[in-house]
Amino acid sequence: MKVRLRLFATLAQYLPSDADGDGVTLVLPDGARVSDALSALRIPAREEYVIAVNGAHREGNARLVDGDEVTLFPPLSGGSAP
Repeated sequence: MKVRLRLFATLAQYLPSDADGDGVTLVLPDGARVSDALSALRIPAREEYVIAVNGAHREGNARLVDGDEVTLFPPLSGGSAP
């Protein structure tokens, strides 16, 4: 199956040299999980990130299906109380 991964901000350093902009399409076996896609790009477990699959928040053990788009971005913080 084919899955699109998009990596933003500091996570973009894990994109391969043949990436298309902010993402890459991976071919994974049927039944693969988000964690399998991250392993394919050698993203270390120590990295902090938020995962979205097709725009919905998911965990690393979420199963993927053909055509899914996985987006990773660093946790957001900031702002101030009024």
